[in-house]
Amino acid sequence: MEHANNAVRILLSLFSIIIITTILSARKKHLFIRKIAGLSALEDAIGRATEMGRPMIGVPGLGSIDVVTLQALSILSYIVKSSARYGTRLIVTVPDTSLLPVAQESLRESYASAGRPDLYNPEDVRFLSNRQFSFAAATAGAIMRERAAACFFFGYFYAESLIFAEAGQQAGAIQIAGTPSTTQIPFFIAACDYVIIGDEFYAASAYLSREPTLLGSIVGQDYCKIVLFFLIAAGCIAVSLFPGLGTALTGIFLKG
Repeated sequence: MEHANNAVRILLSLFSIIIITTILSARKKHLFIRKIAGLSALEDAIGRATEMGRPMIGVPGLGSIDVVTLQALSILSYIVKSSARYGTRLIVTVPDTSLLPVAQESLRESYASAGRPDLYNPEDVRFLSNRQFSFAAATAGAIMRERAAACFFFGYFYAESLIFAEAGQQAGAIQIAGTPSTTQIPFFIAACDYVIIGDEFYAASAYLSREPTLLGSIVGQDYCKIVLFFLIAAGCIAVSLFPGLGTALTGIFLKG
């Protein structure tokens, strides 16, 4: 806020009020959030693996400990909690040594919160390689050897995304992917059954947990986007109809 102009200060204050209001509202009543097909299909994928008696494979991307990877681990934790009821294994492969203990602890806590701490196996969280294509080949090999019934690819991916997806398709697995990497989304769409696109990836925690604070924050951000859209549209129309208005408003808002 140190270098913000008046317009930014006003918008930040307005957006903060909107988000706080929706969070408080979410604690009192249920807020609507549209259905996301890829996240709704997680239960079907778990059920299919359970029926087939085969494990599942989860990959939290090629990132280290960052926002995208932590979000991916959050989704995988939800999968563990759901699959623990049926005793179905989830094998997680990681490409970073610093991420290994975080992923292990995440799965341990997920099994414990599901009431099945006995199902946790440290060997189900595997560090394979910190080299991009070595990791991709090792993960593809694990998918084929374990005959995975379901594959979950969440996180930040690069050119190796299609290697994962092709291996899962050859193994006959149902595949669900989600990534903020726009360059890899087409490959996942071509080879996976469900793909979570764009902001849907970041909304996953709120969608799956239905925790009021997270849900209210997501809904509040959507309201802020609507307000911002109308402000931009109104500004464009006003400046087009009254050219001098733009110069006057610029002087007012950029001052100070």
